[in-house]
Amino acid sequence: MSAPRTQILLVEARPRLSELLARHLKADQYAVALAGTQAHARALALAHPPAVAVLGSLGAASPDVALLHEIRASGDGRPWDSALPAIVLGEGDSEPDVLRAFEAGADDYLGRPEAYLELRARIGALLRRCRGTAPPLLQHEALRIDQHGRRVGVEDREIPLTRLEFDLLLHLARDPARVFTRHELLGAVWGWHAGFGTRTVDSHASRLRRKLDPTAPDRWVVGVRGVGYRLT
Repeated sequence: MSAPRTQILLVEARPRLSELLARHLKADQYAVALAGTQAHARALALAHPPAVAVLGSLGAASPDVALLHEIRASGDGRPWDSALPAIVLGEGDSEPDVLRAFEAGADDYLGRPEAYLELRARIGALLRRCRGTAPPLLQHEALRIDQHGRRVGVEDREIPLTRLEFDLLLHLARDPARVFTRHELLGAVWGWHAGFGTRTVDSHASRLRRKLDPTAPDRWVVGVRGVGYRLT
């Protein structure tokens, strides 16, 4: 019996582009659910939960990251898993385009004209990151990080985090004495090695700090001026 194929949700309103990408993905043995609207994507995710979402354009009627905002804001897992790995296919590769996607919660970004082989490589890398093995529990005073369950708690509170917020915290917690530069965090957490875009690290770190302790953001994650971040 052959192994079940990995489910990809491909969201793209332009039929010629969506059919071309779907054909390539199916040839590479992925199962593809193809949606042209936000409502259709929602229904497909409910019927067949995807392993990765590839989010392209939904046309002028919908902002380019509207669906990603909906996914990340999902609270009860139906139809969306708020931690669903997502790659945004953007219209360009300028810093504002990239920053907007990452601030909305993208795990990766690929500007047009996208090359299919690069998209396939990024999907594979994202799947490997999500399936990687990890030691079970990290604890730093009252902060607990369950790496297998991807859960975070502070004292008796469970803290809901997005995938990128969790990965950022986990990276800091694995070496708590070290100050990580923004570029190091971009490479380790986002898989990026570009010379720009470090503001997206700041925006995710800011949200993470407020979630861990709204009254004392410096309690767990500390910003080191002009350098980056460390775990306190």
